[in-house]
Amino acid sequence: MDAYVEKGAADADDGRPTPPAGTVHQGPSDPVTTEPSDAPEPSGLSGDGSEVRPAAERAGGGIMALSMPYQVVLAVALAVVGVFACVHLAMVFLHVAPSNTLTKRHGQAVDDWVYPEFEQNWKLFAPNPLQQNVSVEVRAELVAADGSRRTTGWIDLTAQDAEAIRHNPMPSHAQQNELRRAVDFYLNSHSEDHTPNGMRGRLSEEYMRRIAMLRLGDRSGDADRVQLRTVTRAVAAPAWGTEKNDTTPSYRDFPWWPVTDADRPAGVDRSRTEAGR
Repeated sequence: MDAYVEKGAADADDGRPTPPAGTVHQGPSDPVTTEPSDAPEPSGLSGDGSEVRPAAERAGGGIMALSMPYQVVLAVALAVVGVFACVHLAMVFLHVAPSNTLTKRHGQAVDDWVYPEFEQNWKLFAPNPLQQNVSVEVRAELVAADGSRRTTGWIDLTAQDAEAIRHNPMPSHAQQNELRRAVDFYLNSHSEDHTPNGMRGRLSEEYMRRIAMLRLGDRSGDADRVQLRTVTRAVAAPAWGTEKNDTTPSYRDFPWWPVTDADRPAGVDRSRTEAGR
């Protein structure tokens, strides 16, 4: 027993490293076996002594992981977007809200912000929603080179817009609202007998004439007068409903308006019209 202890002490003093606890050395011909060790797991230090952080911590960080200049740029961008969203919501709210002190004082600023891109139409949610289709038609009196005159048939301008919008994923604002807004402008600035209410009424007439001349295209050079009308048709009741609607169209004719040179589209040849006068 003493010899074994002395031999172990001598082996410990010969300068060779002592094997970790739990390792048993056998003879050269015996297999090396290890037993589980109670030693703690490595402490997260690399070979050079620096701390090794878990991969999850190194990959995260969000905004704080960016450099300071990028953080400032991102913060400014978020602030601008937030301010714009708040201003837009406030303007739309004032636009649809009942008349109040703010809208009376700053109504023009609200309208300038909302129109034309952010206009809100709440007729769909009204207690009695609109149940009519209103279309606008135009006809023109043309003057030939020999001075003879003829009147075209009625041209459905609303049907032209509907055809341009149908199956178009991105229709223009003019195709959707120009004609409708022009008619509303005219009707709101004229009496029932088409008498204009001041300057706005005369401006609405010019606006309607110029829209009509643009739609006439090649025939606008020969047009001497134009006339528009609105055609109102009630929306037919669904097949499964019991309600009966009279879908007979009703017409409201506008006066004949003489066409001026300012009403014609740019570049239109007016020689034939001038020769016929």
